[in-house]
Amino acid sequence: MSSQLHVVDLHIREDAVAVVRIDRPQAKNALNREVREQLAEVFRAVAIDDRVRTIVLTGGEQCFVAGADIREFAEASPIEMYRRHTEYLWAAIGGCPKPIIAAVCGFALGGGCELAMHCDIIVAGQSAHFGQPEVKLGLMPGAGGTQRLIRAVGKFQAMRIALTGCLVTAPEALAMGMVSEVVDDNRTLPRALELAAEIAALSPLAVAQIKEVMLLGADLPLESALTLERKAFQLLFDSKDQKEGVQAFLEKRKAVFSGE
Repeated sequence: MSSQLHVVDLHIREDAVAVVRIDRPQAKNALNREVREQLAEVFRAVAIDDRVRTIVLTGGEQCFVAGADIREFAEASPIEMYRRHTEYLWAAIGGCPKPIIAAVCGFALGGGCELAMHCDIIVAGQSAHFGQPEVKLGLMPGAGGTQRLIRAVGKFQAMRIALTGCLVTAPEALAMGMVSEVVDDNRTLPRALELAAEIAALSPLAVAQIKEVMLLGADLPLESALTLERKAFQLLFDSKDQKEGVQAFLEKRKAVFSGE
């Protein structure tokens, strides 16, 4: 990243939580090629970093991500858009095996909303607004906004959001199942860090299996998904963490999980 501006910061805490912050405030953290490439690079790194068990993704106190940088595609041709292959950059986030918690204040619109939906848990501040306003540009969501949204909130709310480009407040998003929690703005990042630390203290093998099975199983027929769940459950009995967890429960002490 030496030839680029540093617009994505990474901090790995002692509690095994990685904090990834988008830092492009002059453009309301809009997703340009630079931001996407650096996010992909960071997520590929933390995915294989044994020091990291959970990830918190955040933007600024006033804005999560206002959307894609429209200037980058205003005059683009279909072939130019195809050759950018941004799906590979998004895949680094969507395919990360470790839990990702989004801490969202302010606007999460277009690509910002899609970025939040790539995460596993969303903690929203009271000021958060979500939306897919691409239709107002004569476009549509192109990084999972239609597919992740309809899976999260169902057909009728997803259609309303995508077809009108309306803004959804944090309380509305909570009511429709679009976010996990709503807190005061000044509690957004601290609450996300609390959740991340709580998960990081658990067995990383069990956590990884839960995430993988839930995401894969959601698109499978029920019987296939139940088989996947059962096999993953059985597999964990071969881990030291499972033995430690059971022993700690029987001895009425806190388990210490090694990830083995």
